Amino acid sequence: MRKKIGILFLFLFSACQLLIAQEQQKPAFWDEIQAFKKQDSARFPAAKQILFIGSSSFTMWKDVQQYFPGYKILNRGFGGSSLPDVFHYGKDVILRYNPKQIVIYCGENDLASSDTVSASNVMRRFEMLFYYIRKNYPEVPIVYISMKPSPSRQHLMPKMVEANQLIRNFLSKRKKTVFVNIYNKMLNKDGTPRGELFLEDKLHMNAKGYAIWQKALTPHLLK
Repeated sequence: MRKKIGILFLFLFSACQLLIAQEQQKPAFWDEIQAFKKQDSARFPAAKQILFIGSSSFTMWKDVQQYFPGYKILNRGFGGSSLPDVFHYGKDVILRYNPKQIVIYCGENDLASSDTVSASNVMRRFEMLFYYIRKNYPEVPIVYISMKPSPSRQHLMPKMVEANQLIRNFLSKRKKTVFVNIYNKMLNKDGTPRGELFLEDKLHMNAKGYAIWQKALTPHLLK
């Protein structure tokens, strides 16, 4: 009896170890992407919507459709993603949906991920994502929302300003693109981030912050 219990224990222990190993081998944001696929399997989103892609500023915009009642919005922002993450999951969060317009908010986490990531690095990463989208959707308009000045990331603001300008210059030479500058709108007169626009974590926005984005973004969205 004890021998059987011992064998059973070893089997369960090995099974648990295998599950833990498999969990550890999952790529970043794997669970979030699978959650999108599960939603799609229940009811696949209609084509020709405005697709929001990028990082947690979109992920946490749970009521984004209420901010744009005259538009059809599909939000596929995930986690604390960086530009390479969005590129990596491009088939899952972009190519599946046949959008009529793509809105991007990403790049802030790239700078926050390491001191070695420069504004030029972010520009090259954005360029990679941009051409990936253009290759598959040559006529779909692209909107990029500038990186925001968060109180918890004030030390990154000089890099953000530089990266925003590089991306703005890049898009100014491309057709069917828009650069939406929300950076300056979220600053106090002394150049510091407006704390009242953010949640307690001083990184993610509250309704006041999103209202600024709504006003800046609405004129550029396609009906």
